[in-house]
Amino acid sequence: QVQLVESGGGLVQAGGSLRLSCTASGRTFSNYAMGWFRQAPGKEREFLSAISWSGGSTYYADSVKGRFTISRDNAKNTASLQMNSLKPEDTAVYYCAAKKGATANYPNPYDYWGQGTQVTVSS
Repeated sequence: QVQLVESGGGLVQAGGSLRLSCTASGRTFSNYAMGWFRQAPGKEREFLSAISWSGGSTYYADSVKGRFTISRDNAKNTASLQMNSLKPEDTAVYYCAAKKGATANYPNPYDYWGQGTQVTVSS
């Protein structure tokens, strides 16, 4: 089992920045690829970004490319999502997720999920 806890969400004005963190416990963190997703009310869960177990490969959805940056620190069992130039349409609950093996850009392959953290961007 892997337990994931997100932090760093909050209220920010459009154009501002937030940094989300995901802290893992349980199994060896470096065995898992990590992903970030979000879900707005009435919408499906949306892929944002993923990073390989080593951190050597990263992937982004077109909607966040150039604004969001994913990273990980295996020594600290954390993954992060730096979010810049935030827009009101970025408002959602943000989730981190973990899976063994290669990264994936959709939710189903991920085995473990955090509880989510709310991000609200005001206009």
